[in-house]
Amino acid sequence: MSAESRHVIKPGWVTIHVVNRAVAWMTRRGISVWGSRVLAVRGRKSGEWRRTPVNVLTVDGAQYLVAPRGHVQWTHNMRAAGGGELHLGRRVQAFTAVEVGDDDKPDVLRAYLKRWKAEVGIFFKGVGPDSPDEDLRAIAHRHPVFRITPC
Repeated sequence: MSAESRHVIKPGWVTIHVVNRAVAWMTRRGISVWGSRVLAVRGRKSGEWRRTPVNVLTVDGAQYLVAPRGHVQWTHNMRAAGGGELHLGRRVQAFTAVEVGDDDKPDVLRAYLKRWKAEVGIFFKGVGPDSPDEDLRAIAHRHPVFRITPC
């Protein structure tokens, strides 16, 4: 396993037991919190559906999922599955996913940080929405990005 795929910032107790649960609860009831959805993706080993709250980002009409905490379980599962489902209340959007290369991430990371820097900025080691492209490229390998296309 490469150092790149080991970069993970694990959430704390409050994030797991309070924030994620609250966002997932509202999202399951059809209330989107700043673009939130519940991501469902098949586990790469078990084949069972795994769920986690995510923020869907739209840039120039394309939708993306960004992993601010690094190469977490859902990113490994997404690579294996090649897609999944986004849930908002009773609405389910199936999609396919293609991972974005590091050189193509600066615009997406910049847009993500413009929208959600207050909640995820700490995971980007001082790089922000106003940082130059070279700074965004330098951290791009730590943050998987998937372009998603509805089926």
